[in-house]
This record gives sequence, C-alpha cells and structure tokens, in this order.
Amino acid sequence: MKRSGDSEGEKRRKRRRLLQELGNQKIPFLRPPDRGYQRLWDSSYSGLVLRRSCSVPAELHVRVQAALLTLRRKGCLLRDLVRIRERDVFTAVSRTLLGEPGHTYRYLDTRLFAIPWHSEDPEVKGQNCCDSDLSAACKALWELNTFFSSDVSQRKEGDRLTQCLKEEAKLSDEGDTGSKNSEDSKNSEGGDSESKQSEEGETESKHSEEWDIESKHSEEGCSGSKQDGEWETKSKPSSEEGESSEDKPSGVSASEHNEGKCPSVAPKALSGTQNKGVGLTAQGKPVAKMKHISSDHHVEDREEAASRQGCSQPSPPPVCTGPVKFNVTLLNYMDPAAMSQLKEEPYYGMGKMAVGWHHDENLISHSPVAVYSYNCHNDKGESSEGGSEERPCWSIGLKVAWDIHTPGLTLPLESGDCYYMRDDLNSTHQHCVLAGESARFSSTHRVAECSSGTLTYIQSRCEEALSNLRTDLETGSHSLLALLPTTLKHCEEIHNEVEFEWLRQYWFQGRRFARFCSWWTGPMEQLEKDWKLMETMTMLFLGTLEEEEGQGGEGRREMAEALLSALTDRHQQRQTWRDRCHSSLAQTLPPEEAPVDRPFWGVDDLSMPLPFDLADIINRVESLLWRM
Repeated sequence: MKRSGDSEGEKRRKRRRLLQELGNQKIPFLRPPDRGYQRLWDSSYSGLVLRRSCSVPAELHVRVQAALLTLRRKGCLLRDLVRIRERDVFTAVSRTLLGEPGHTYRYLDTRLFAIPWHSEDPEVKGQNCCDSDLSAACKALWELNTFFSSDVSQRKEGDRLTQCLKEEAKLSDEGDTGSKNSEDSKNSEGGDSESKQSEEGETESKHSEEWDIESKHSEEGCSGSKQDGEWETKSKPSSEEGESSEDKPSGVSASEHNEGKCPSVAPKALSGTQNKGVGLTAQGKPVAKMKHISSDHHVEDREEAASRQGCSQPSPPPVCTGPVKFNVTLLNYMDPAAMSQLKEEPYYGMGKMAVGWHHDENLISHSPVAVYSYNCHNDKGESSEGGSEERPCWSIGLKVAWDIHTPGLTLPLESGDCYYMRDDLNSTHQHCVLAGESARFSSTHRVAECSSGTLTYIQSRCEEALSNLRTDLETGSHSLLALLPTTLKHCEEIHNEVEFEWLRQYWFQGRRFARFCSWWTGPMEQLEKDWKLMETMTMLFLGTLEEEEGQGGEGRREMAEALLSALTDRHQQRQTWRDRCHSSLAQTLPPEEAPVDRPFWGVDDLSMPLPFDLADIINRVESLLWRM
C-alpha cells in the first residue's frame, strides 16, 4: 500500500526539525577503543549480541563458507530490481533467498522465492530440483540456520565484547594508546564530515532521497521507500539484507579456527568508568539542547510498516514467542571495489556505507535476526589479507531511531563473526553496514512474517475462489455456483492477489532462479492455470449481469460496483507491471534475467478463450451501471 501524502509530509517535517536542531554538528558515536563503549552497549544496545568467529564450530565455518562461494560461483546471487518511490532501481548488493520450501520474502514491492534448504535426502522428498553442489550448499546453510535457531536464545546478556576480551587481557596496556589514536581518527573524520553536514542540512530533501535509495539497495538490498536512512525510517529497509561484502581472506581452514584465539577489537578502554561520549559531538563538544524524540513514533512507524507489507498483516500482528525457528535467510554479497561510489554516513561521520540506515522489514514482531559475516576474495582475486593495518574493516553501525541524543555505536566484524539482534532491537533501533575494503558475504537469518507469503497459503486461496466454479464433466463448460456480491468481491480479490502478488512477481524476477533450482516451476504453472479459470469466472460474472439487465435490485448494482472496482484496480496494476517489464533498466538485463510481461494466454493453449480486453470489459460494466 502507498503511504498517504499527509503522513509522508509529516515525516518530512519531523526529519527537517531534527536536522535543523542538529545544525552543523555530528552526533557522537563510540567504537570499541573508546571509553564508555561497553557501558553504552549495555545501556542502549542490550539487544545486540556478538558471537566471535572463534566460538563457532570450525567445521561449520568450513561448510558455510564453501557453500557461499559455491552459490556465487554458480551465479545464484543476483541484484534485484526493486520499486522505490514509483521508480525501479537496482539493489547495490547481489542476493538470493534460501528457506523453508514454499516460503517467500517480500520487500520494496519485490517478492523473493526461496530456494529450499534441502535439509533432507532429495530422493526421499522427491525434490531433485538442484544439482548436487547446489543442494549441498543449501544444506550447509540449513545447518547454520539450525545452529542459530538453538543458539540465539541461549546467549546471555553478558556475551558481548567483554567475553571475547578475556583471552586478550594482555592487550589492556595498549588500550590507552589505541583509544587515543581512535579519538584522533574520529575527530578527523568528524571534521571532514562536519564540513559536509551544513550542505546536507541545506539540501536535506535531496540527500534524504539518496540515503533512501542506497539503503533500499542492500537489504533486503535496500531499504524502504522513503525513510530508509532517515530519522523517520522505521521498518522499510531491509534486512541486513544490505549487509554484504566484507574484507577478509577466504578459505579459512578448520585448524585456523581451532586455535581458539578471539581477535580483540576493544582494548582496555572498554573498562572506562565514565561514558565521556554521551552528549558530546565528534569533537567532544556538548550538543546544545538536543531533543530525545518520544518512542511513540515507533508505534506510528510500526503501524505504517504493517500497511506496506506485501504479506498481509494479521490483527493484531503475530509476536515471536517460544523457541526461535528461523524460516529464511537472505544471502547478500557486495564488493566495494566494484561500486562506483559509496555514500558517507551523514549523521555521525562513521565512514562509507554499504547499506544505509534501516530496520529489517516483514518480520514477526520481537523476533531475533542472526547474521553470519564472511570476508572473501573479490572478483579480481584480491582479499583483505596483509597490507596496512589502517585498512577499513567491515562494521555494523547502530543508532536509536528518532534520537539525536544517544550516541551511536559501531561494531567491527572479523570474517566468521556472527551477531544477533534480539528482543525489540530491530524495531526500536536502526542499523547500517559500514564498508570494508574487500568483498563480503552475509547470511541473514530471520523469522519472516509469512501468514500470506507461502505457497500453501496462496494455493488455499485459489481453492476458495475456484470452489464457486462448476465444471460440466461432459461438455467442459463452466458456470458459477453463487452470485452474491460478497462472493464476487471475494473471488476477484483473490484473482488480483494471485496475479499481482505471485504470478507477475515470479515472472518479473523470480523465474531467474529456475536456471539453478526448478522447485517453483511446477507450482507456478498450476497457479497460472488457476488464474486462467479465475479470468473465466470474471467473464461469467459479467455475463450474468448483462443477462439480467432490466431486472432491478440493489444486489445487482452492488455486484456491478464490486466488479468495476476489482477490474479498475487490475487494469491499473497491469499497466504498471507492463511499464516495469519494458523499462530502460529492465532492458539492460540479459535475456535469462529479463522480466516477462506474464501471465498471459499462450497461443498454444487453444482450449482457452482469447485474451480479455480489460478496457472493453470496464466500459461494459460502466454502461451497465449507467443504465441501472
């Protein structure tokens, strides 16, 4: 659903007020070497939990990293063509979705169709839909998913940087030096960013759009359609989805993981007794009268997010309770070297962003998100191994949504590190991905809200609609069982849902993955057959109205009005999809990835009537209503 102009205008005004209040100052943020870092984490980011690479089973690292490289080698990671502010844009990251068989994940008007986990013997399940290499890769990521599902709830609140630092206590003497160097570096960054901030303040509207688009690209590639990267953004973004690309060596062996050494990212400075950063700018100056925006805005944003979901939201929305079971993972890959330009993080001066500020969308409320980060060689065979220690590392940036008072937080990630966002962290905070130097994968596991996003769901909807269609076994002719206005409205709503939320989504981009996995081919063919029967039902509804012309009754008018409403919506949506399929961006894709303007009536399908001219049908219904 589109947001109302009033709502969007109010959000822009709120954002503008915050930026004006901030002025030319940067909001402070803390990194591991900074005094008060751990205290800030505990007090304002307690839902964030880190699991260092060395604490993850070595054999699992080997299988997962080999699986990610296999998926990339086979070309399974593709950039999505998503819809933002009524226009199509390519995501900055390449991605694919794995998950429970028949599950989908929707973001930015784009539905991704999951390649199944392959958690069981395909011979047993009758799922010979992939080659053996891809099947093994999917199974390895299912094993990671199983590990995360059992581990995420067991991690204690204390499982943060301090746990990883115990074995690195000897580095504490270097803490003061490390902290000082970090402060100098931070101040320098802040100065550079500040010179840019006034310009951003003056052209906030323009920058707002840029951050939104950048954010939308990665996560879920990307982010939301307006707010991502803005104070107002709430749940449009996407999934760490944007977290992709890191800089680290690939091919980590089991022996390397078994050494048991957790690289330290936070020297002794973590034990500082006071949080000097709170309420200070990057230059250590107080932020004058900065206002902490009420958390009421989170409720407002959540309600809007629900209205924008592709999967319809139950009322009230489901809340994650009991054992966690991640049902999908969004895999992302990004190579910063292949990007022509990465945006600077605009509010804190954190550095280059691979993915802008966002919340992960379309998740069960209060469900955790688990992320596995892997740095690898880029397309040129280069990695982050060796070289200057000043080389940037991949990091996660976090901030409290709608808040310019609480300092931000950055968390550097080594290859193989994992982190969890638990409780309400995803809904009350926003996160971004700060680019390292080499390429990076991320596997982002989530509990997707799929009440209307599974194959089982849409098949049941088809059964509902087609239960009103009778077929004569001898002649093959069709007739309707019920002619009530409520029945017509219900059937036509399902008709539109099947066409625009499933078939056109699949033929626009989902079918690209049929080259690698044929799991969805059969189900989508059956959905298209059901859709054709629904097209027939539409004509039967119209025929009944025309045959009964001259007969009075409110029921007949109500039925005509319901049919006209459904047809008008269908006509507009078909035109939108037709335009998208033939857009200049779509035409840049290779034939095997190019969108197809489908469903359509195949010329070889002689048993079905010719295509229906929607414009003509709408004119006929309007004429009926005029004569009533």
